[in-house]
Amino acid sequence: MGTDTVRTATADESDDGGARAARQREQRGWYFYDWACSVYSTSVLTVFLGPYLTSVAKAAADPEGYVHPLGIPVRAGSFFPYAVSLSVVVAVLLMPLVGAAADRSGRKKPLLAAAAYTGAAATTAMFFLGGDRYLLGGLLLIVANAAQSVAMMLYNSYLPQIAPPEERDAVSSRGWAFGYAAGSLVLVVNLVLYLAHDSFGVSESTAVRICLASAGLWWGGFTLIPLLRLRDRPPAVRETPGAAGAAPTAPGLRQLMATLRDMRRHPLTLAFLLAYLVYNDGIQTVISQASVYGSEELGLSQSTLIGAVLLVQVLAVAGALGMGRLARTYGAKRTILGSLVAWTLTLGAGYFLPEGAPVGFFLLAAAIGLVLGGSQALSRSLFSHLVPPGKEAEYFSAYELSDRGMSWLGPLLFGITYQLTGSYRDAILSLVAFFVLGFVLLARVPVRRAIDAAGNPVPEKI
Repeated sequence: MGTDTVRTATADESDDGGARAARQREQRGWYFYDWACSVYSTSVLTVFLGPYLTSVAKAAADPEGYVHPLGIPVRAGSFFPYAVSLSVVVAVLLMPLVGAAADRSGRKKPLLAAAAYTGAAATTAMFFLGGDRYLLGGLLLIVANAAQSVAMMLYNSYLPQIAPPEERDAVSSRGWAFGYAAGSLVLVVNLVLYLAHDSFGVSESTAVRICLASAGLWWGGFTLIPLLRLRDRPPAVRETPGAAGAAPTAPGLRQLMATLRDMRRHPLTLAFLLAYLVYNDGIQTVISQASVYGSEELGLSQSTLIGAVLLVQVLAVAGALGMGRLARTYGAKRTILGSLVAWTLTLGAGYFLPEGAPVGFFLLAAAIGLVLGGSQALSRSLFSHLVPPGKEAEYFSAYELSDRGMSWLGPLLFGITYQLTGSYRDAILSLVAFFVLGFVLLARVPVRRAIDAAGNPVPEKI
């Protein structure tokens, strides 16, 4: 499908002012789901829930420091990461099923509403995690995290339907920017309440529970905007024997295998997903292990680490928008490749940071913030070009699985490197491998040919 075809289709759309206005209204509604749900990732998962749920589990532990969910002895300090891992398993089972159902029925919006409000309700209910209610906390975390993954998969799958090819990089980047802006705003308010809880007449525990519940209320409240503006479209799945979606009652793992088998008919799409899986594993590991590096290797205080998290959130807004503009000139693939070089240089600089130097750590956080949002936003928009029409939700379930369910190799390498060397500096440097290998794999993907093979129009800049 040549560029002349693309120009004609784009011109036809631009001539229809009413259609363009309706599309832009829908896009603005779409941005607001990132605004709604990103607060959960920032305030709940990144900052408050882990330490608080661990303290609740320790309050319920026996004299040896163990809790016993379902009669299984678990160290109180391990309860939170185990609950996160179990939530990923639940999400892995649900996402392919929900994605296939959304594509077959064309009714993504009711499914998005169900997932979003399930997650928001579970998060709001975290207000009741007082005393030794660690089992309630684990259950609410599993429900909220799995619901967030399912909802994000459905949300992402709207992108190729609400934005023509030439707009997707900008639309995806604005969505990420909205999310980081909301995360920054609410985190500032939460930190004021947490750090000055005595001034507000509440205990530290109550302040944390208010912060957790407020994220759920924010999530649920602002989800109304995308639900009012997004619209469902008739299904366009082209069924083929043995293709994904052919078994409407397939359990989650069978449906996932069916999706992956279908993706084998689009090997270039699968090649991009492999590259994304590798370099995104590096990104997610840096996010999750940066605070460990700062506290254990550099000896930085908790307030410094929280400040760095906030700086990353703020600068990720500018980074997402800035890299979206770069993609207009250089194309999404080249811009992502450039961001992977920046990630590599940032990790190299982090290796040489002196101990007890918060300024250097803040500079590192600033560099991460500037490339973080853009890397994620442009990866999402580039993948949207590689999805066969009518299979958006199903293919984005595999994408979301790569984003949330497969990011375990990086932490494993980080942990093994530390175990062998006793140095967090060596551990953080080992993550360079993910960005170098991801760069090589992405550079080898002929994205124009991949887009054409998926049956989509090829943008002039990609």
